[in-house]
Amino acid sequence: MTDTVEVVGRARPRPLEKGAPLASPANLLADVPLPAAAIFEAPLMHNIAWMQRFAEAHGAKLAPHGKTTMATKMFKRQIDAGAWGITLATAVQTAAAHAHGIERVLMVNQLVGRANMVLVADAIAAGLEYYCVVDSVANVRALGEFFADRNLTLNVLIELGIEGGRCGCRNAVQVETLATAIGEQPALALVGIEGYEGLIGGDDEIAAVRAYGERLVDTVKMLRASGVLQRQAPIVTASGSKWFDLIAEAFDNAELREYYTPVLRPGCYVVHDHKLYAGAMEDIKARQPGLEGELQPALEVFAHVQSLPEPGLAIVALGKRDIGHEPDLPIPLRRYPVDGDASTATLLSGWRSFHIMDQHLFIEIPGDADVAVGDVIALGTSHPCLTFDKWRNLLLVDDDLAVRAIIETSF
Repeated sequence: MTDTVEVVGRARPRPLEKGAPLASPANLLADVPLPAAAIFEAPLMHNIAWMQRFAEAHGAKLAPHGKTTMATKMFKRQIDAGAWGITLATAVQTAAAHAHGIERVLMVNQLVGRANMVLVADAIAAGLEYYCVVDSVANVRALGEFFADRNLTLNVLIELGIEGGRCGCRNAVQVETLATAIGEQPALALVGIEGYEGLIGGDDEIAAVRAYGERLVDTVKMLRASGVLQRQAPIVTASGSKWFDLIAEAFDNAELREYYTPVLRPGCYVVHDHKLYAGAMEDIKARQPGLEGELQPALEVFAHVQSLPEPGLAIVALGKRDIGHEPDLPIPLRRYPVDGDASTATLLSGWRSFHIMDQHLFIEIPGDADVAVGDVIALGTSHPCLTFDKWRNLLLVDDDLAVRAIIETSF
């Protein structure tokens, strides 16, 4: 924290990372230059345990999507709680996770480009259990040739897409053609089917997601019956953070429990949020009235009120470089007065973010708002992924805002 560097003949403190404490032990309000991103430990651990229990109750494995946080300390907490592996999106993410001790990665993306193949091959050669998805004959052939040259076997899953969606085979004929192409590559092992339901829309989204889950199950059963799968318990996997209950419902049957490896892979659940997924959680509870407990928001960003330039307006000293702002602007939650502590927080009502710039957040406040320059505002997010990638370090804090640990990211 106090390392120095020599600058034109005199020692100066080494610059801090954004959001890093000035001292240890530290309190978020007293010892951290703001803005800073904080993860509350109690809801974090609650969410990790809650989703693990949910997956196990439905006879499924859990492979949390790590691209949400890219925080290997978080990955290890999830693995220690019982997660089957970590889901990732890129070769670089895969290499970073493996370098920090993750032993099983499900990369729900196509592995394209020689340099990316090199990263993955090196990790496999070093002991990583790795899976990726394929949806084209061209990619299958490129992977087959590369991994044959490296004398390695690559586990692949066929990606099952939707019309107008992202990647993935659109129909059964494409799936069968791809399975045949994979069978012609000795370095590839077809081990299951993968999909993503998050982009499904329409007049009846629930029915459409349920139908897609059934389609995934039917497809993996078809592949198993045809004898093309090279795994005793083939993988069938889907589930983002919005519809995980419906995918679990599709996977939860006796045949899949006995003969397959169903894998759920939500990611945002680990810190949840204050709007987008909070609303999705309410919908899940309405669909599943017997569900015990719920996910809790754990991620907040803290910043000072820096200006009160006119009535009804507060300018807070953070912006697009510090907090996600899609699909919703940051959500004002609490105010801490100048030199206050956790016990002095007041809940905010009638405060609304309406504009965000690189380093400034514009908040509409009530005319009688009790606020002063220097106060600290805690802000929630809607969709947490786009906040994590703005920080090299996030602070793990307790309810008193004491800093318990620094969580590093590897973006």
